[in-house]
Parts: sequence; structure tokens; C-alpha cells
Amino acid sequence: MHAMRPILYIIASLMLAPPVLAQEIRDVPVRQLPLPQAASPELRALIQTGSMATWNDHPATADDWKSWIAQGAEKASAVLPALREKMGVTVEASKIAGVNVFTIVPKDVSPENRDRVLIHFHGGGYVLNPGEAGTGEAIMMAGLGHVRVISVDYRMPPDFPYPAAMDDAFAVYKGVLATNDASRIGVFGTSTGGAMTLALVLRAKAEGLPLPGAIAAGTPWADLEKIGDSYFSNDSVDNVLVRYEGWLGDAAKLYAGGHYMKDPYLSPIYGDYRGFPPTILVTGTRDLFLSNTVRVHRKLRESGAVADLVVFEGLSHAQYLFSPDMHEAKEYFRELEGFFNAHLKR
Repeated sequence: MHAMRPILYIIASLMLAPPVLAQEIRDVPVRQLPLPQAASPELRALIQTGSMATWNDHPATADDWKSWIAQGAEKASAVLPALREKMGVTVEASKIAGVNVFTIVPKDVSPENRDRVLIHFHGGGYVLNPGEAGTGEAIMMAGLGHVRVISVDYRMPPDFPYPAAMDDAFAVYKGVLATNDASRIGVFGTSTGGAMTLALVLRAKAEGLPLPGAIAAGTPWADLEKIGDSYFSNDSVDNVLVRYEGWLGDAAKLYAGGHYMKDPYLSPIYGDYRGFPPTILVTGTRDLFLSNTVRVHRKLRESGAVADLVVFEGLSHAQYLFSPDMHEAKEYFRELEGFFNAHLKR
């Protein structure tokens, strides 16, 4: 019995001793990634094309940014006429509460969606896709989901940094609320649009407005700073954003305009998710924003909200928007359609 005392003393001492901190940086071996065999052939073909050519552009001045943004918008807009025809939708430009919007209406609105409307915020790092260039996701959602969609052409840097985008988003939401029941309103968007969707709900909560019936945040830019495991683990694995140190990090600073980046309306991961409407989140295993999405999902679940998480094998950032014919794209819009059908009032 006495022989056990030294052993017990050692164990107790170890339990009481301060923990030894692991090294803050872990070196991993250089390795090659094979094509994900569970991904669709179309996605594997996208991966083989390599990283986007513009990921490491660094516009230096306001004029440089405007020129760079215009080049991207021209390319994005060029594919829209064919996409509108393929999806069987009409697009009408107008204003709601003084904000430019595009209302997309499919030829056939499904019976359950006759009294519903979806509000869309486009992606693009708070700088890309002005005007009609930002309507691609909304066009596909309207056509594939047979539902009316209002896509918001919110103001962006370099001329209009934060809070212009969120002020526009909030103004449109209030305008739509004036003629629609909140329980029949859905809000969605990808990347920047996903973050704006989350931030809009936070702001609506803070100002006492009725919340939308359901929301969808595709791979949301929930933390503008480089915080989150996948910013590091998927560095140069994601072949869309590639690295935070490309144009993305520059855009974060440009949009924030000197504001504190942990402000929940800038980085909604830091908001209060209690009372949130049902939310669906979407990402991919190679997405630089995988951790952004997972962190939001955990906060929603911990707060008691209904929250679905969809993760696509091998998908980089927002690649489900690259082609409506890609399997992952069809699944993305099918998931959103089913989620809104389940949670929006008819």
C-alpha cells in the first residue's frame, strides 16, 4: 500500500502541473493533392484548370480598383444573356428605398411561391460584380427554384466603403417588408452575400424589425480577418480565392475603411445568434472559407437556431456558381429550394 503513494503522488503532481503548451506553428510535409474522385467530372475539370489568374492582383489606387472591377464586371455580364434564356427568366431594373435592384421573375412561379419573395446579395469581396454583373446567382435561383428574386445592387468601394453596403441592404429589406410578410421573405447570398445575409439579420434584430422566415448563407465571409483554420489549411488549395494575401485581404481593408474588423456588421461571426431564423450554410472541403462557414454553423447551433450545413467534396470557394449544369450547382440550388420550401410560410 505504501509503495503506491509515490506513484499516486506523481500522478497528482502531473494533474496539478501547468499544461505544456504545444508549439503555435505546426510544420506539415509538402505534398500533392489528387483530384477528388467523389467530385463531379465538371468539378474535377475545374480543379485541373488551376488557380484563377486574378487572385494575386493588387490594385494600388482608387482608379486601379475601378479599372480592375470594370474588367471583371464585363466578363461576368457577358454570360448573362445566355443564362437568362436558359433559366427562362425576365430581369427588370428598378429601385427600392432609393437602392438599385434587379427583380428576376421566372416564366412559371410555383404555386407555393406565389406569395413569397427572396432577397439576394451578390458576392465579390465587397468590390466585385456591380450592376447586372452581380445577378448570376439570383437568375439561377429564380429559374431553378421557380421563385421571384430581388437582387440588390448595393454600393461598394472604393467610392463607398462600409457601412454603405449594409445601409443599402437594410433599406431594401425594410422596403420589401412594407409589402410582404416577413415569414414569406427569404434572404440568401454567397461569400460577401452570405456575410451580408447574416449581418442583415443581426441588424434587423437590433432595430426590432421582424426577421425573415429563413436565410441561406453560402460560404459566408464571416470573418474579414485571417482567423480560422481553413485560411491556413486550404491556403493555395482553394483555386478560386487561393490565399488571403491576394486581392482578398486588400478588399477587406478597403471595405472596412479603418473600422474595427470584429464589428459584427463587418464580421458577423462575432454577432449574437440567439433568435435567428432557420439557416442553411454551404461550403466545400477545399474552400478557403470552410472555417468561416463551420464557425457560423456552430454558433447557430449553440444558440438554439435551426441550422443545416452542406459541405461539397473537393469544392473550392463558391464554385457551385460556375455552371448551372454542374452537379454541385444543381445540388446547391436544390438544397436552397427545399430549405426555403420547408421554412417559408406559403
